[in-house]
Amino acid sequence: MSGRFRALTLLAAALLLGVVASTGTATAARDQSAASAAARWLATRLSPEGTYADPRGGALPDHGLMIDALFAMYATNNAALAAPIVSYLDDQGHASDYFTWDGLVPGMGYDAIIVGGAAAKTLLAAEVSGRDPRNFDGTDMVAETTAAIMRSGPDRGRVSNYSKNPDLAGVVSNEANVFGQALAVIGLAVAGANDRLAIDTLLTQQCAEGYFRIFFTYIPTTEVGEHVTPAGQKVSTCEEGKAFGKSAPDGDTTGIALSALLAAREAGATGLDEPIARTTAWLTGHQDAGGGWGGGVNTEAPNTNSTGLITQALADAGGADAAVARGVAYLKSAQVTTADAGTALAGEVGAVALNPASYQAARTGGIVGVDTWIRAGAQAALGLAQVGFADLARHRLPPDQPPPPDTTVPSAPATPSGTAGTTTPAPVPPATTPPARRAGNPAPPPGSPPGRVRTPATPVAQPSAPTPAGRLGAYLAGAFVDGDHVEVTQDGATYVDYDATAEAVLALRTLGEQPEAVQRATHFLLRPESIDAYAHGVPYEQADAAYAEPLAKLQLIARFARADAGAPADLPGTTGRLAAELAALRTEDGRFVDTGSFADTGQTTRRQAWAIAATVAAGDARNARVAAERLLGVRCADGTFPVDLRTEDCPTGELAATAAAVTALNLREPSAGQTGDTAPADWPPQRAAALTDAARALTARTDGDGLVPGADGQPDIGLSSTAAAGRQALGLDTSATARSLGALLLPGGGLGAPGGDADFATSLAAAPGLAGRSWINADNSPVAAAVRLPLAEAIAAQPVSQPAGAARAMPWWATTALGGVAVAVALGFALHRVRARKASRPRTWG
Repeated sequence: MSGRFRALTLLAAALLLGVVASTGTATAARDQSAASAAARWLATRLSPEGTYADPRGGALPDHGLMIDALFAMYATNNAALAAPIVSYLDDQGHASDYFTWDGLVPGMGYDAIIVGGAAAKTLLAAEVSGRDPRNFDGTDMVAETTAAIMRSGPDRGRVSNYSKNPDLAGVVSNEANVFGQALAVIGLAVAGANDRLAIDTLLTQQCAEGYFRIFFTYIPTTEVGEHVTPAGQKVSTCEEGKAFGKSAPDGDTTGIALSALLAAREAGATGLDEPIARTTAWLTGHQDAGGGWGGGVNTEAPNTNSTGLITQALADAGGADAAVARGVAYLKSAQVTTADAGTALAGEVGAVALNPASYQAARTGGIVGVDTWIRAGAQAALGLAQVGFADLARHRLPPDQPPPPDTTVPSAPATPSGTAGTTTPAPVPPATTPPARRAGNPAPPPGSPPGRVRTPATPVAQPSAPTPAGRLGAYLAGAFVDGDHVEVTQDGATYVDYDATAEAVLALRTLGEQPEAVQRATHFLLRPESIDAYAHGVPYEQADAAYAEPLAKLQLIARFARADAGAPADLPGTTGRLAAELAALRTEDGRFVDTGSFADTGQTTRRQAWAIAATVAAGDARNARVAAERLLGVRCADGTFPVDLRTEDCPTGELAATAAAVTALNLREPSAGQTGDTAPADWPPQRAAALTDAARALTARTDGDGLVPGADGQPDIGLSSTAAAGRQALGLDTSATARSLGALLLPGGGLGAPGGDADFATSLAAAPGLAGRSWINADNSPVAAAVRLPLAEAIAAQPVSQPAGAARAMPWWATTALGGVAVAVALGFALHRVRARKASRPRTWG
């Protein structure tokens, strides 16, 4: 799949994304021998039951990966190797564990919940294996896939996750993606049941350049109709999503979409020639010089997974022989052959590494992360064999290959396995408590879109005071699974969200609430397995990697914990290692650069700010100054800061980036003096000016209630809290923001969209604003504010006299300082206004 391995990353999408391939009719560069060797190696890694273990643990196997291997085995004329997989899915009745939730929670009615993309992939598996797709594991998979295509409402035309039982509809989140949409188009086309609505919906996710994006995304709209959600949003087209930054190209999805359009056209769908031509042109135009392709956002690096998928699709489309030949050569350059005898890869003939560099490393170090090799090999085999999905499912193999034998046997009704756990496509229903996922279980890969926070069935939180801070703290701590970490569901799978866990720990420190939860989560984050997963990309990275922002946050969390009773074992050693690893990412000019295949290639102000904070906390004043000077150098004309340090000629920046920047620029070690109104002697003049100018900009964006309007003119909770945190870090009064956000708390203690339930992301973002202080001012903070605005020189610069009769203009900092008094006097009016806004606010907000 993806270049930095979205197949591994969105293991949830492995159900979909794993389904790799296309229809293959080109023969110019086909290498049947290499393809067959890959399939035979895949078979050696199957369990006797025909399964692959889910790399995230759990009782259920990785059904999606098993089906990928099944495709590879049939495409390479090795159908007999796939017999255990087919038997497990069909004869033994386990396919329904994949496309429903019944395998997770047997016998409780969750077989009514359908995972649309998984149903589509199961349909295709039935077709490819020669089984009856209308009676596979006792289910009519053609009808099941067709039923997953919504016929009305905001998701009309979309292959969806949904519940047949209305009573369970509330526990299902429709996170089905474009990859699953393409699978459904292929499976139905092969079944002779082209669904025009599904095809047209797939086409809406193609951008003008020819590529497809991976996620269906909602955007605000003023339109009306059944396609609009109650919150005033609609599913955007690829073109519409560009304005919201939600339409990045995805090579994997573009490859599978090409396969889908080819299959639909062959089955009689019209009007597809032009979209197919644009898709083909985009793919051929984005092949790496070395012959490979990468995947999507943050997965751009060429890899065999994506290359196998795209090579196979282009071979099926025809007219791209040169690109196909280069793709095959790339795949073979990462495959183990008999020439590797005498190396650490002896005995692994046919295995395919993620990329040629990983293959070369494995010749001396052996295979590391076998799951990565299995996923790469399954899709690489399809690129080497060049058998498209339509041909594969109709058993039309190349002339030099006899068709696979008919292995059809009577199918028995589904018989649930009686086991519970986690499978690639199926989200964990919030009404159940699955076995705990401990540190080190795969998180979504670096750069993945955010998932949906999974609330545990039995929240673990201390009793709290009925104050706004106490109520919000209890809400946030109540989201910790097992009382120590946050989990999210994404594309139907459940992951540990280490970054949300770290942010929640700092938020609770800021609120001064839930010390037991803070301690448990701190222990969780500072385990070696968690550090490896969060800061080093394990298990996705195949070589040494390090990420600056996670290392900085972990170091700060560790330093906070020094004053805690029962601090984690070897805390000084852990803290020192985190500091050293962060320092190793610092360049001579003061930037912090991630390393690794999943490295964030951007240079965000946010990352720089976190790294500066951790560097200050580590007592490295000299390098902290260098990093701060690098940040100072990117100020915008209006005193704000841009999102990216590489921004040039910046007239105005971004509010959140500005708040992060001023916090970082105003830090000192707690032992280094006191917070005062005079800039430290070693500060350059522009540093003090930067704080004053940025504070003025943050204040200007904040209204009399302490709230920041969003793009729609309505209060934005996240921006309001962020701006307040930046201003408070400078010593300015933010009590108006605290009171206004406190008035917006919902009965459960969280915050969310008007008229809806509280959501974790909004509530987490609100913490510093509601607390009325920045994390740097929390108890036992490892850093402290260097100055408090207004600076003495700014006060001295105010005119002491004005022309007679003239009204003296009040300086901005004086307005801010008096703001808290004004709010206190008019508290009843302020809260009434906030509540009135909340009630009348359009549902597009949030």
